[in-house]
Amino acid sequence: MSNKKIEEYLANFSTNKDEKLVQLEAYAKEQKVPIMEERALSVMLHILKLHQPNKILEIGAAIGYSAIRMAKALPNTKIVTIEIDPHRFELAEQNIRACGLENQITIYHGDALEIVQEVKLDGPFDALFIDASKGQYKRFFQAYEPLLSKRAVVFSDNVLFKGLVAEEMIESKRLKSLAKKIKEYNEWLMNQSEWDTVIIPIGDGLAFSIKRGEGE
Repeated sequence: MSNKKIEEYLANFSTNKDEKLVQLEAYAKEQKVPIMEERALSVMLHILKLHQPNKILEIGAAIGYSAIRMAKALPNTKIVTIEIDPHRFELAEQNIRACGLENQITIYHGDALEIVQEVKLDGPFDALFIDASKGQYKRFFQAYEPLLSKRAVVFSDNVLFKGLVAEEMIESKRLKSLAKKIKEYNEWLMNQSEWDTVIIPIGDGLAFSIKRGEGE
């Protein structure tokens, strides 16, 4: 059976979404705004429901779609999200307000690597979701790890990068450079002594990391 047929089959089980979410998905598709692939997002949301974090930190808000999905799935969880692009930041703010979630979601505008001390005031965080500049994943992880609680989990999206991490010959210099950085991040993450990581081959690749010895 082809992957396309499998995707069509699984799409039949997609959760019913309200009109605003459908509009955001349509906008993202039309404007080519990267939002998390549905099946990968569903897996992350299921894990988060089991984990029940008090606070989640997201690096890479885009138009606010994934933050809104997390807020709706976890109504008792506070979410802090960061977006560097001014236009997307404004759209995310508008979308969060339109969904009536401004009291649950706090959004920062700025470079995540430059506002760590500001974001620190909202911590500690029980979950970190990295979904921003692919070449900066390691720096994001290192910058925000000190803000995580002892029970924290970390999600890193797009870690298979359309399968390019497994390709030897990539013609585009830009894509080759990004694939190299993601491969280096994956290898670094897998070798962290304090974290136990698995890469789930769903969507564009989702890395899920938990603290070693969690629950002790």
